[in-house]
Amino acid sequence: MVAAPPVVEATGVTKRYGSTVALHDAAITIEQGQTHALVGRNGAGKSTLVSVLTGLQAPDEGTITFGGEPAPRLTDRDAWRQRVACVYQKSTILPELTVAENLFLNRHDHGRSGLISWRTVRTKARELLDTWSVDVDVRLPAGELDVEQRQFVEIARALSFGARFIILDEPTAQLDAAAIARLFSRITELQRQGVTFLFISHHLQEVYEICDVVTVFRDARHVLTAAVDSLPRADLVAAMTGEAATETGTGRRTPAEHAAPVLEMTDAALPGAYEDVSFQVRAGEIVGLAGAASSGRIEIAETIAGLRAPATGSLEIAGTRPRPGSVPAALRAGVGFVPQDRHHQGYVAQMSIADNGTLTIPDRLGRAGFIDGRRRDGFARDMIGKLAIKTPGPELPVSGLSGGNQQKVVMARALANNPKLLVLINPTAGVDVRSKEFLLGKVEEVAESGAGVVIASDELDDLRLCDRVLVVFGGRVVAEMPRGWHDHRLVAAMEGVELDD
Repeated sequence: MVAAPPVVEATGVTKRYGSTVALHDAAITIEQGQTHALVGRNGAGKSTLVSVLTGLQAPDEGTITFGGEPAPRLTDRDAWRQRVACVYQKSTILPELTVAENLFLNRHDHGRSGLISWRTVRTKARELLDTWSVDVDVRLPAGELDVEQRQFVEIARALSFGARFIILDEPTAQLDAAAIARLFSRITELQRQGVTFLFISHHLQEVYEICDVVTVFRDARHVLTAAVDSLPRADLVAAMTGEAATETGTGRRTPAEHAAPVLEMTDAALPGAYEDVSFQVRAGEIVGLAGAASSGRIEIAETIAGLRAPATGSLEIAGTRPRPGSVPAALRAGVGFVPQDRHHQGYVAQMSIADNGTLTIPDRLGRAGFIDGRRRDGFARDMIGKLAIKTPGPELPVSGLSGGNQQKVVMARALANNPKLLVLINPTAGVDVRSKEFLLGKVEEVAESGAGVVIASDELDDLRLCDRVLVVFGGRVVAEMPRGWHDHRLVAAMEGVELDD
């Protein structure tokens, strides 16, 4: 029996942008029915490979085949859509249009009058979603869908063109644990129906949970392809970084028990988000808020940062009580903040690194409301050095940086006012392994300097830094775990599951 050709095969792919080599003699082979992981640090060439595999760019050298046949011409977009689709981390769904309109955008059926038959469009949309078991009301504006629903709609839209090869680019970055489990279940179902996936993720645990094969890119080159179940995790990290895996968070001193509190939250409640929350953070202490995205941990962290005002209770930061729900008041009290979503909350994309990094300290850059450009740029250069931001200079727009370097700019802004309390939400989401290690190391430095730190996350690697972890479930703190907790117990508490001793 003759084996089926690979769903997609890239061989000897090289792509240059001026003097920059984005891909060098890169290769990947994805077989029918696989869920194939593509991993690597930011700048490894993953995004460039995706743009080549989806026909957005032509390689300077090398070949791409689908099912053994050469890739279509770049101008034949319909032919590309029939072969491959990508569901990006940033949704391509148009929020102002309904689900049905998004599914059949520019493919609407017209009646005899030449006008669009919306009844027919909605009927076809329902049939499409039913075929792929997507439970979404096709009449809803897409802007009302949550992240998980938008992803399923995008997958269904891709399948409607005939594509049976789907690229998932960081699909879990904004999902909680329950939604991730549902996504993985859906991937498994679609695999059984003949759909093949390329799964791009910075979360190596997910690679081991859902993927059959993993390919590693480093420095624009292919360095490894292996079966997931035969590749030790330390070897995978070593392939990604070019060196042996290292542990994060070891060797830091435990903060003194008599250290003054820099945060005291007492009996705080916000209807629909959290209730009866009380805890302290001491100077030099790192405290984790663990829980799913819907647990209330994010809202608690945003309350501390002044983005939300609690309905009841009190909040004291470094001996002062800032006005509830006021970001400027929180800044004056000594809070530094890294928000959940850097793309929408963390930076202004077209503004420079210098402007983004100094947004919180205009009073230190000039007098009477005027900013001294030289002073700002000098501060920015110091920030670029301290956070190892890869950039030709402080004038570069943040949109021109990789994800890991964008997050470093957001961190730099949080540290610009020398905070007494640093609050971080999912601080390593969507960044590569090396950037994750660097950012978490910087958090440790902040704590060593005497500031308090709150990390609200469901990423275990983020939480390993913590001196203790408060588990939030259903809007309440349900457990406190000291350093040295076991993964299975923390995850069980986050999911509201009790384990027998």
